[in-house]
Amino acid sequence: MNYNWNWGVFFQSTGIGSEIYLDWFVTGLGWTIAISLVGWLIALVLGSLLGVMRTVPNRLLATIATTYVEIFRNVPLLVQLFLWYFLVPDLLPEPLEMWFKQDLSPAASAYLSVVVCLGLFTAARVCEQVRTGIQALPKGQLNAGYALGFTLPQVYTTVLLPQAFRIIIPPLTSEFLNIFKNSSVASLIGLMELLAQTKQTAEFSANLFEAFTLATLIYFVLNMSLMMIMRWIEKRVAVPGLISVGGK
Repeated sequence: MNYNWNWGVFFQSTGIGSEIYLDWFVTGLGWTIAISLVGWLIALVLGSLLGVMRTVPNRLLATIATTYVEIFRNVPLLVQLFLWYFLVPDLLPEPLEMWFKQDLSPAASAYLSVVVCLGLFTAARVCEQVRTGIQALPKGQLNAGYALGFTLPQVYTTVLLPQAFRIIIPPLTSEFLNIFKNSSVASLIGLMELLAQTKQTAEFSANLFEAFTLATLIYFVLNMSLMMIMRWIEKRVAVPGLISVGGK
């Protein structure tokens, strides 16, 4: 391909104040990280709770958790995002609706919508990972907890969950990486995260290949760094004989 690459474009002025194109990428990366980390926190906490609910000997709680998983896992992410951004605010009490639509800035309302959407969507997937981790443990673990005089909540918090999370670190790592990649949907509701800033740079500078090549490298480095951190955590918390440590 006869194409003259121009990597210096990122240090050229955007024509908007004193900003250069690289500033747009830094801003977009900041939004991507902010969306992903808060969304992951919601997903991990809620998903863990739902995973426990699916395994407790209570049919009502298990049914609630199962229903949640089936709804959020089977509705496309984009559909959920549009529902949270365009429909749900209209269903809120009037003071909350006015706060969301008028008091918040467009970026803040979009951020809130995408964080809630990603968090709840990913929670359904985390729930299944936690459920699988708990059910993978020998059934004698539960009985041993009871034999020690623990209540059911104590059995989960001190016996089952600490072991289950060690088992499911690899699939949780995949979900953690996915939420960073899924954060790109925020561009569809006007939030200028990394993908949106990449498209804007390509349009303003007419350097399409450079813009998307840099974005690809940023996503790759970010995800590889996260994967290495999670692999280190997996090795640190591994229980010999219980699970095999990845990367060996």
